[in-house]
Amino acid sequence: MRTDHFIRFERVTAVEETRRGLLADVHGERLRVEVVRPDVVRLQMSRGGTFDEQPTYAVCVDPFERPVAWRAESDGEAWRIVTEAMTVTLWLDPFRIDVHRADGSVVLETAADEHGRYWTYATLNDAFTMRRRCGVGDAIFGLGEKGGHLDRKGRDFTMWNTDVLNPDGTAEFRAGLAPDDPRADMTSVEFDPYYVTIPFFYHQAGPGGAMSGSFVDNGYRGSYEFSRPTEYRIGFEGGQWTEYVFAGPSMPGILEAYTWLTGRASLPPLWSLGYHQCRWHAYSQDDVERLGARHRDDGFPCDGLWLDIEHMDGFRVFTWDESRFPDPAGMLKRLSEKGFRVISIVDPGVKRDPGYWVYDEGVERDVFCRTEGGDTYIGQVWPGDTAFPDFSTEEGRAWWGELNAGHVASGLAGIWNDMNEPATGSIPAERMLFQDGHASHARFHNQYALLMAMGTHEGLRSARPDLRTFILSRAGFAGIQRYAANWMGDNQSRWDHLWLSITMGSGFGVSGQPFVGADIGGFQGNSNAELFLRWMQLGVLTPFCRNHNEIGNIDQYAWAFGEAVHDHAREAVRLRYRLMPYIYAAFVRASETGEPVQRPLVFDHQDEPAAAAAEDQYLFGRDLLVAPVTAPGVTARQVYLPVGHWYDWHTGELHEGGRYVIAPTPMDRIPVYARAGAVIPMWPEAPPSTDGHHPETIELHAFEPVTDGRRESLLVEDDGLTFAALSGAHVRTTFVVTREAGEVAIETRTEGDGYPEHRRQAFHLVAHGPSGQVDLGTLAPGRVVLRPADPTDD
Repeated sequence: MRTDHFIRFERVTAVEETRRGLLADVHGERLRVEVVRPDVVRLQMSRGGTFDEQPTYAVCVDPFERPVAWRAESDGEAWRIVTEAMTVTLWLDPFRIDVHRADGSVVLETAADEHGRYWTYATLNDAFTMRRRCGVGDAIFGLGEKGGHLDRKGRDFTMWNTDVLNPDGTAEFRAGLAPDDPRADMTSVEFDPYYVTIPFFYHQAGPGGAMSGSFVDNGYRGSYEFSRPTEYRIGFEGGQWTEYVFAGPSMPGILEAYTWLTGRASLPPLWSLGYHQCRWHAYSQDDVERLGARHRDDGFPCDGLWLDIEHMDGFRVFTWDESRFPDPAGMLKRLSEKGFRVISIVDPGVKRDPGYWVYDEGVERDVFCRTEGGDTYIGQVWPGDTAFPDFSTEEGRAWWGELNAGHVASGLAGIWNDMNEPATGSIPAERMLFQDGHASHARFHNQYALLMAMGTHEGLRSARPDLRTFILSRAGFAGIQRYAANWMGDNQSRWDHLWLSITMGSGFGVSGQPFVGADIGGFQGNSNAELFLRWMQLGVLTPFCRNHNEIGNIDQYAWAFGEAVHDHAREAVRLRYRLMPYIYAAFVRASETGEPVQRPLVFDHQDEPAAAAAEDQYLFGRDLLVAPVTAPGVTARQVYLPVGHWYDWHTGELHEGGRYVIAPTPMDRIPVYARAGAVIPMWPEAPPSTDGHHPETIELHAFEPVTDGRRESLLVEDDGLTFAALSGAHVRTTFVVTREAGEVAIETRTEGDGYPEHRRQAFHLVAHGPSGQVDLGTLAPGRVVLRPADPTDD
């Protein structure tokens, strides 16, 4: 971002106290410094003397709803806001802002240029920028869907939702780059920007150090420049500076605060956590039913069958091709009876086709985006010339919700939102204006998918008020987790994209979006037996698990690569289904605290530099460590085990953490480790689907701790479909494993009112210890000693 002619704000001329902080005059504008929580402060600069009270739709709470104890101090040179967790210093001349924790450690410090001039805030023609100090060895995490390494330090990023494989839409980001620069290649794992914009990141002070966080609540195109060794720069091309600064110092604490502001994922329907089969293909109705039957005949668990754009009539949204789908409702009913849910794609582009009822209705209700001259904006997507709903208006979102409600009335279980960056093909999007043509494209471009998901969500809730919704979105903005899951778009059938799915998924997780996954096997290009199997073994241990590939490529069904691959893939999927109680508990925690389901090791082990560096592995939930195979021909790989003790999931071998181990990687498995002290709840067998599956027994795999301490694990049982669980219709069991003076015990605590479908009668306990695995049978309620303090005591 060029800042040669930017006007720096250099001095504060007046300050007054307000209800939650300070209000200052700076170069004719007004600056707010307001306490949100003891560990969170909001910085906001007016434009034209006026504050934008809702810059985006990301924040979903009143930031000032909680009372906070704070005080203001002034010494003539600076004003300070002091809470129990931090001190915010507003220096008057020269103007700068610094934030420190109560112990004096740095949260944020303004950087000066080579002339000693501070760049706290500078502006030019509606754009603005800030510069902050950082250390050479510092790390940066977050920013949502970004390619490359998990640590963002050393690179620059653009925040602009982009249809990644559209050469017209990506041309400006590739222009001027050398041919051998990976960022010049849209398919490179280093390409930027991607489909989703989340202007939220963590700054870690040195290897293993404290973390702070920043969320700029601004939907305009932004830039984050982390390529300089001792400073980073933030810039936006419009809107106002509204930033939430998080003092930390822990990564989980920052994410809890961020997701309190922007919302957390709601409870997903249990079927959405199963295995999904998708392909862009011109299926007929009979083809789809045969596809379902093949999974059942093969004993291959599957919950979801997906329909891409070929099911529509000429790519017209909310239609069916009647020649191939003469009875969609009948097909959906028959598949539902066999335990399958069907999800169809819905793009925002509405074919400009007078006589097509959706287009005619949109024109009649005046809900399409307009141009400056008042025309309906026209872009180009799959059906040709297309109009785009104006989701920035309540009327536009409500209309879209009605359309989705009518669409699922046929029996569809969920909605798949694609092309919603918004993608406009070869026609530039900039002339697409919002709010009856009065708001710029730049203001709402990055929010378009979020607003589309809002409308879709409300429509599904109105159609099925008792059922949890499922929406999958390609694009998004901060807060998208409230309404939709994300997948990582049009990835490649390549090993480097398998690797990318690990860092990108982990980056999503620490950016507030727990429900995310990549197309297993890769979407574009031709997979192969080894790549597909390794991706399947990885994909079943990610939050969203879907096999998907592009039309015109080789088949990528689980049976497409021969019997051996099919059987290993089936065992991998069966493991996911057996782990469903553990996976669902991880999603419950995400809905309550914002913590990720797929998370980088640094999230739980930020004081270990080696954990942050181990970006090709991750934690799935709190207690399973997954180390995928990311290259062909690999028969063993190095795995970093964080401090503690870990059990090899496959062999039961106990390992001390804080060190590297070499793990074998035969074709039937990838390395997985269970944390000592954890209880992993599992279904005894993998069902064909989650539909109606309420087993009478839950297996508890308890991994014996080696050192004294205490660890909690969770099992949540409910109907998996409705919101009744939120009103107490569940059975929530907490398992507390303790080790003290050599005695190992497990305590169970249960709460909840139960639910009609609940059938569990017993827990079957399997103990894993240093000397091996022991089947202990039924676990009695209360406290049970697994290992007595006296080793001679039976």
